[in-house]
Amino acid sequence: MDVLEAMKKEMFRRKLSYKTMQTYLFYVRKFLGFCSKEPKEFSKKDCREFLEMFMERRLCWTKNIELSGSTLNVALNSLRFMMEEVLRKSMRLNIKYSNTPKTLPVCLSKAEVKKLLSVISNQKHNLLVSLIYGAGLRVSEAVKLQPQDIELEQDIGWVRHGKGNKDRPFIVPECLQERIRFAKVKGVYLFPGTRGRHLSTRSVQEIVKKAAKRAGIKKNIHPHTLRHSFATHLLEAGSDVTVVQSLLGHNEARTTLVYLHMTKPRLISVRSSLDN
Repeated sequence: MDVLEAMKKEMFRRKLSYKTMQTYLFYVRKFLGFCSKEPKEFSKKDCREFLEMFMERRLCWTKNIELSGSTLNVALNSLRFMMEEVLRKSMRLNIKYSNTPKTLPVCLSKAEVKKLLSVISNQKHNLLVSLIYGAGLRVSEAVKLQPQDIELEQDIGWVRHGKGNKDRPFIVPECLQERIRFAKVKGVYLFPGTRGRHLSTRSVQEIVKKAAKRAGIKKNIHPHTLRHSFATHLLEAGSDVTVVQSLLGHNEARTTLVYLHMTKPRLISVRSSLDN
């Protein structure tokens, strides 16, 4: 049995994202190199030994890899998918998921966002970064936007095949609509790159990094920081968590709730029990 091919078929059937598929296949390939048995002979013990060596960095390819809690969890999930969904074997290992740090994401103030945008002189780049913040888009979603994804008459746009291979609507800021209308007539993508493709995510990362330096912003920011800021500023303005969850495309409300910890006005307006 070709385990990798069987996994590909099952993941395609379930419409997992391309990135998830590549990551799962990466760890399963490493497991296949570690375990010399036939797939029908794979056991929970083999998976446990692989994961323990992986966590202890005794595998040659992990020695120089930064292992975070989320990395270990992905390795475990990859083997679980192979065992349970492809080989139809039990994978109830008594291994707890690794803890991931509970750190709050970096967020810009509204003044910092304004300052960041003011130093981006290239109009195409300025519009892209403005839209990432103004609509709360992931950078990979923003660069892939096509003219037909924007419905200016309805004040909305559509993310096609976003994270989890899902479509979702997003709000189009009124102040950007005229600029978007002008950009829509130019080509296949709203933000074209070279060779007929869209602008790369790496290019956008460099644009934001250089703009932050010119703006004198000392925080360690990247395009996703603008998405964090979008969510936080909406909650500060009194928007409902479920609405923000929908706009961000989160499956679970708890993913969105992290931004509540960053909404200053709500914390400032609460009086201490001691004062009362």
